[in-house]
Amino acid sequence: MSETSLTSSGVGLRIAAGLKKRYRAEKRMRAYGLTAILLALTSLAVLMVFVVATGWTAFQQTIIQLEISLDESAIDPEGTRDEATLRRADYQGLIRNSLRDLFPDAVSRQDKRLLYKLISTGAQYELRDQVVMDPRLIGSVQTLWVLGSSDADMWQKGKLGSETVDGVGRLNAQQVQWLQFLREKNLILTQFNKAFFSNGDSREPEMAGIWGAAVGAFLSLSVTLILSFPLGVLTAVYLEELAPKNRWTRLIEVSINNLAAVPSIIFGLLGLAVFLNFFGFPRSSPLVGGMVLSLMTLPTIVIAARASLQSVPPSIREAALGIGASPVQVIFHHVVPLALPGMLTGTIIGLAQALGETAPLLMIGMLAFIADVPQGLFDSAATLPVQVYLWADSAERGFVEKTGAAIMVLLAFLVAMNGIAVYIRHKFERKW
Repeated sequence: MSETSLTSSGVGLRIAAGLKKRYRAEKRMRAYGLTAILLALTSLAVLMVFVVATGWTAFQQTIIQLEISLDESAIDPEGTRDEATLRRADYQGLIRNSLRDLFPDAVSRQDKRLLYKLISTGAQYELRDQVVMDPRLIGSVQTLWVLGSSDADMWQKGKLGSETVDGVGRLNAQQVQWLQFLREKNLILTQFNKAFFSNGDSREPEMAGIWGAAVGAFLSLSVTLILSFPLGVLTAVYLEELAPKNRWTRLIEVSINNLAAVPSIIFGLLGLAVFLNFFGFPRSSPLVGGMVLSLMTLPTIVIAARASLQSVPPSIREAALGIGASPVQVIFHHVVPLALPGMLTGTIIGLAQALGETAPLLMIGMLAFIADVPQGLFDSAATLPVQVYLWADSAERGFVEKTGAAIMVLLAFLVAMNGIAVYIRHKFERKW
């Protein structure tokens, strides 16, 4: 039968119609895939824009210029320059005296209280540290920049909305007038917020920082890496290279795969029951946090390590055995070094997942307010995700921008860790 007759026949028409239907289905599938990608990218872009718009102002802080009289009779009346005496001085009173001199119209007790609220309570500690570091300042009048309060900071950044006759936000009309006077005289400005990266948590938004949470996260991840990486690699080596293939090893493999899908809060409950209640480890410590996160990360590392071992060609093993190497030498001298880049990639991805976890840490008590920076594995600590959770739950307006800024820092760490994983894989992985 000729091609023309075949095309004109019913069989040819059915074939042509089937091909058109398949082509349309393929186009629809591509359209669905592109639509899903565009929706995902759009959602991610909207999320990032919202986070950045909310949090970028937290990298700036408001400072106010004051002429402070460092009266020796108030700081060191005996003139001993003893550090303990200098630290006990009433620096808050010196700052308040400077404010009253700058705004003499604040006469009543109510006006004075409102005036004092423009300066952060942390300003006295900064002034104290300056005097302790340089006692020669005592007895002089210094023009210093002191930290503004959270409300003054929000006003300076335009975060309180439009002003009315009654004021704006928690600032009344009189406080707004004082701030406007400071702005007209160039006595108030914003600068880079170094305290955000060097301070621990605080009840005052303008003094709160992420350093304590960052140290807690680093200590917890260090414990996670020390525990989960060697155990995960050795488990994968045993299951892939040494274990006999029977029902018990298959049960272990299925269990490991199932553990990778268990909700993270279950590991928190396990840590609460075993590490805290049974063994009596200290609550809210990086040691317990790292142990819980290692339980959660271990299945991911085992699965990634086994996949890396499977990618090593059998010819490597056969060649090593052919020149007289023992099975253990074949594994640790040839197979594991070749699979190590993939193992490291899986480990970094597992650690990045652990860095973003909050639920298991909440179960072991890492939710408490902790102002001090942890000095060791047994000190109370928080992590960056927990810090974000705490700040997001606060009613203070100043913590809103701190939440966005902490999310930006956390995302930067996660992107960096995933970037390192991709670099290691492309740099050291061999193509067979």
